[in-house]
Amino acid sequence: MKKIITIGREFGAGGSTIGRAVAKSLGIAYYDQDLIIRTAAASTNLTPEEVRQWDERVPHEFGLSQSLFNFYAKPLSEQLWKAQVEAIRNMADRESCVIVGRNADYILREFDHCLRVFLHADPAWRLNHMLELRPDSTLEEVQAEIERSDKARAGYCKRFTGQYY
Repeated sequence: MKKIITIGREFGAGGSTIGRAVAKSLGIAYYDQDLIIRTAAASTNLTPEEVRQWDERVPHEFGLSQSLFNFYAKPLSEQLWKAQVEAIRNMADRESCVIVGRNADYILREFDHCLRVFLHADPAWRLNHMLELRPDSTLEEVQAEIERSDKARAGYCKRFTGQYY
């Protein structure tokens, strides 16, 4: 039986580090940023650059204004969501893997053989962890990035799943 593990996380809580370690320990595939490239490849309308630019951050207003100019075109946010759903389901159907982020827990909610994990950490720990990973960044820059990322992820999750993280 395949092993599918999804890891949702707060920014800076160590989701990627833990995900890689779990995948390595189990000898299975690991996907996070790599999934962005797969998503772009799964969509005929999105370039990898567009996917990277809007990953987990597509504002609803962007898609709405985009669709005003072309009534029949789906907003970029919906195209990206659909491409990610397809890519994640294909990977989970094909192989055992660890998938970090991208609302994979929600996308694979009907998979019985899926372990869903959410990682959170004390705000001070997250700040110190990110400062270690980005030694050239200031405390204020890292704090702002944590707040921005958490807000963007929560909004993205709410928009496409109806849930917060």
